[in-house]
Amino acid sequence: MASWLENEEILTRKGQIAMPYAWSVGEVGSRFLVGLRDEKRILGNRCDKCGATYVPPRKNCGVCFHDLPDDGWREVGPEGVVTSCTVVREDSPLAPAKAPFAYVIVKLDGADVGFMHVVRDNLEKLAVGVRVAARFREAREGSILDIDSFVIL
Repeated sequence: MASWLENEEILTRKGQIAMPYAWSVGEVGSRFLVGLRDEKRILGNRCDKCGATYVPPRKNCGVCFHDLPDDGWREVGPEGVVTSCTVVREDSPLAPAKAPFAYVIVKLDGADVGFMHVVRDNLEKLAVGVRVAARFREAREGSILDIDSFVIL
């Protein structure tokens, strides 16, 4: 018996669907973003079971899976060490900065995990092990981009 597909022409149409959306970052993410916006402070949270400190903060520990306590908040940085970097030399509408800039992972002083952000200036001096500091925007709105970039010290 023949399948109905044998008698059908397969048609395709290439397209894109725009789906703008917004979501809540929850109480943990909100506390982090409010610290950036209102106080120019980078907050992390520390696991009271294994001692790992996370930036950005989390609800659960990625090492031991313990719920992170409400009293485990602490200020970290704003300085740290670059642990990984890559320079972007072509503009993209999705990039957070105009090229050239670098994506970096920074281990902030007092944190145990890397924090991804950008370096815009002095890219010729950028390397793993270089110390950097957060540069905050003057007008902040409660976004990770309230940290404009990290600058090489």
